[in-house]
Amino acid sequence: MGLHARPSRIHRTGARFATVALVGAVLPITAGGLAEAATSTVTHVADSQGEGAPAVGNQSAPDVAADNAFLLDARDGSQERTMWAGARADESVAMASTTKIMTALVVLQHPEWLDRQITVKQEYRDYVTENGASTADLQTGDKLTARQLLHAMLIPSGGDAAMALADSFGNGDTQEARIADFENQMNAQAQQLGLTGTHFDSFDGISHGDNRSTARDLAKLGQRAMLKPVFADIVKLEQFETEAPAANGRTRYYTWNTTNDLLSTYDGALGVKTGSGAEAGYSLVFAAERDNRTLVGAIVGADQEVFGDAAKILDWGFTH
Repeated sequence: MGLHARPSRIHRTGARFATVALVGAVLPITAGGLAEAATSTVTHVADSQGEGAPAVGNQSAPDVAADNAFLLDARDGSQERTMWAGARADESVAMASTTKIMTALVVLQHPEWLDRQITVKQEYRDYVTENGASTADLQTGDKLTARQLLHAMLIPSGGDAAMALADSFGNGDTQEARIADFENQMNAQAQQLGLTGTHFDSFDGISHGDNRSTARDLAKLGQRAMLKPVFADIVKLEQFETEAPAANGRTRYYTWNTTNDLLSTYDGALGVKTGSGAEAGYSLVFAAERDNRTLVGAIVGADQEVFGDAAKILDWGFTH
């Protein structure tokens, strides 16, 4: 395993800023107690067709603007059933930071390494600055575990955390080689999962020209990722606080807030991951649970924010 991404083009995912505090004595790292998978931290409904609402009648599809969209019924988690596919559900387009779902899946193939400490390099901070990437505001020299970095990548969508993970879980003698190897692992995993419309040339969604997926593939990827308890526990959190040894021997405190507005506006929301960029548009992989049913969907490459459409798609799904 290497310990260390290469920059690319403009990308931003729901810009939110991480909060970082530094205090005196060194304290032991804690990843924080995670809530159990498949339960929601939210309490209110986004839309009039909430739990217990009447059926949609003769409407055969959700009334949404998004064509690059897909919805599946995850049933017990081990099976999936297509519920609805938008007109362009199989069009392969840029997917922005939803890329980080696969980054997490590759890391989670090595659960024995989740509590290893990884030192934050200045290159990780330089990467987000040079590329306008979203950030977890990791501080140079701090030591965070891979588990903490998964939180930093999936909650505030930190490109710095994604780079740290790719640099650490790829193999090679140089940073460039390790990043290339990690991206090869991402593509191998996509092939194994049968995601035929998906290709990765990025660990965080800042494309080098061929980082793309389809709404159908992303929904399936999200469903597979939600089978991983560590992943499911992270992506449903609206906020996460943790601490890490700082380079000067003190303790750094981090607070990360989610980029996923659905978690605070949709009853039963479970995650999953946002994405946006000047060229990639808006993307969202989303999941929710009601009445012992779990639905997973995706919208990719939309020209406007997608939380409203995601709520409508979920409402439609829960009434069918």
